[in-house]
Amino acid sequence: MGAKILKATQEAIAAAASLIRGGEVVAFPTETVYGLGADCFNPRAVAKIFEVKERPHFDPLIVHIAQKEGWRELASSGDRRVEALTERFWPGPLTLVLPKREVVPDIVTSGLPTVAVRMPSHPVALALIKEAKTPIAAPSANLFGRLSPTSAEEVAEQLKERIPLILDGGRCPVGVESTIISLLEDPPRLLRPGGVPVEEIEMTIGEGVKKESSSSTAPQSPGQLPSHYAPRTPLRLLEERCEAPQGVRAGLLAFTPPEGDLGYAAVEVLSERGDLVEAAYRLFSALRRLDRSGVEVIYAERVPEVGLGRAIMDRLRKAANKFEGDWG
Repeated sequence: MGAKILKATQEAIAAAASLIRGGEVVAFPTETVYGLGADCFNPRAVAKIFEVKERPHFDPLIVHIAQKEGWRELASSGDRRVEALTERFWPGPLTLVLPKREVVPDIVTSGLPTVAVRMPSHPVALALIKEAKTPIAAPSANLFGRLSPTSAEEVAEQLKERIPLILDGGRCPVGVESTIISLLEDPPRLLRPGGVPVEEIEMTIGEGVKKESSSSTAPQSPGQLPSHYAPRTPLRLLEERCEAPQGVRAGLLAFTPPEGDLGYAAVEVLSERGDLVEAAYRLFSALRRLDRSGVEVIYAERVPEVGLGRAIMDRLRKAANKFEGDWG
């Protein structure tokens, strides 16, 4: 029968919260992307997330809370940086990886002794968590490895037959997933660039953040697998703007508007004025339109790796990695 898509009224939020308390999963908007949520303390419900998404169980989930101090129920840390970061960036697109308490089921953390926590800023997400009366474990509401959804319609396109309810709160204003920082090390480590620029984090805590990936082979947080966030159409990164190759129907994901016709069958522009915030907001929807356009390959331009540009390039590299080796 498939999911109902309901405008996120108070009544619809109450219905979604009831489903979560009853052990179901629902899709809901956050400021980053749409999430697929379940009661984080219900292992059977959390298992449904992995089943619906076809997500491997070694990839941990983020737990979403509705109060700044809510992390203390899930994690234990005396790190001064937790207070500084939560005061500055919560509610908002920052996830902190902290030592977990035993109350958090292992399925949420993929057996790791840590838990990833954030307080979203979207009013629908906060209302849902409060109404459900439980922290909500939620990855992005898409099939594993596919483009993250930034609207209710995009959730339905991938998951409608798999879940009972999608709360429609409009398009997500940030458009890329949260930044993830591990506070288990000194200095902290960037596990995933996202909606909060790492430069702002460094200014807040007064020290640098390690930006190279960990040597651990298992993901310490969502979004660490080398191939992820991919369209169905093969994607390749461009070193510089160029004309379309001959003999193939190609699409172009351009950072700013091209000058003249470069011969691409379809072109999507991330920002008319080269604004990285706008580019992040448009990234997944632009890739989705190119994916639907009938092109055989998507060529993506690089963006400056500062601020949100670091998150954009992380997503594009992981999308390209899925198709590495397919080029002959």
